[in-house]
Amino acid sequence: MKNFGHLLVKEIKELVNKQLIISLAMMILIFSFIGNVTKKEMKKAIAKQKIAVLDLDQSELSRNLIGTLNMANFIIDEQSGEKEQVIKQLQTTELGLLVVIPAGFSREVSNLKPAEVETYSYLRGISLSGTRSSEVVRAVLNTTNDFLSNQYLKKRLPDINPAEIKTPIKNREFILVKDRMAEGSSAAVIGTLYAQSYILPIILMMIIMYSSQMVITAIAMEKQNKTLETLLTVPISRQAIAMAKMLAAGLVGLLSAAIYLYGFQMAFSFPTEELSSATGGGVALILKQLGLTINTQGYILFGLSLFLAILCALSIATILGVLAEDYRTAQSLNIPLVFLILVPYFISLFADINTMSLPAKILVLAIPFSHPFFAMQNMMFGHMNMFWLGLVYNFIFVTVMLIWTARIFATDRVLTMKLKWGKKKVVL
Repeated sequence: MKNFGHLLVKEIKELVNKQLIISLAMMILIFSFIGNVTKKEMKKAIAKQKIAVLDLDQSELSRNLIGTLNMANFIIDEQSGEKEQVIKQLQTTELGLLVVIPAGFSREVSNLKPAEVETYSYLRGISLSGTRSSEVVRAVLNTTNDFLSNQYLKKRLPDINPAEIKTPIKNREFILVKDRMAEGSSAAVIGTLYAQSYILPIILMMIIMYSSQMVITAIAMEKQNKTLETLLTVPISRQAIAMAKMLAAGLVGLLSAAIYLYGFQMAFSFPTEELSSATGGGVALILKQLGLTINTQGYILFGLSLFLAILCALSIATILGVLAEDYRTAQSLNIPLVFLILVPYFISLFADINTMSLPAKILVLAIPFSHPFFAMQNMMFGHMNMFWLGLVYNFIFVTVMLIWTARIFATDRVLTMKLKWGKKKVVL
């Protein structure tokens, strides 16, 4: 056991080199920078939008419209002068939208005719934040139409509240998750859950691919440099050598997963408090009422599922590494694992594993490292049987692969096995 511990430490030290530490540190710095920029842009998007307004009508109705826009989360910067001159002047400012109330606006409204309001959007880039201008235009038009329709209805039906005519049916939406129920918008809940969980499949795919490539490359390099032969002569069982390599890569992979998750959360986490206040709030409370939150025990179980999935991928990668003749051959042997990882990755993003047909579900879940992709969803929605079956399946898979790997390492085949692509067979 003491020798195994020394061997495990040796393998970890070989994997945790300067290149890995520098790359992880750089990743944290880059994600931190992206997160700061993203959060600033999101705060700008949900803050009060400043728009320019040119009132050419100068009537009581146009002033009421400006007041309505001011109350509808807009900061009004009133302009004066000729329309062409104002349009040209605003090109040198940071304002992104100009609303022009034309002359004769109140007359058209008084005659119950469609009145026009002109909007000028200043497009200064093609970034994601540049799409805010279209949302602002839509909000301005909705506010304007709501204001004008209220004016029309007040003239025709002065004794009735316009809101009661425009929305005669009011909807109270309830969401049910198993035996729990809460009042709220299902679209908001699904959007929040998706925004919080879409990062996870990306991290899982990257970590499993990275860990597998790390093992394949390490074994291939040892075979190429003839250091594997020396390692096999030390007074420790060859089964322990194989287990130490896999366990070391699994621990380093799990550590890398935690660092990547922390980095992605810094880069792409949404300012939930600000968003909640901007959209009316209550989504976090609804999630808690429905039990769609993960506690500490849930994160521990997810970590266990992830660790077993990494070990499954590493057990396959160990066999592939033994088959590699040199470092160059090892680079191509990771391709089968990549394709297997892409299957649960895309399904977790665009489909629900629980609503798929039985043959398709069996085919996907037969991939051993697919279970962590659905673990969070299974825990939140109470599909614990599927979660536990995934853990048991991965444990059995790892055990079988360890026995197979140990048998290979117990003989000289670990040094002689090669994959001959030209002959399409394994030479022992």
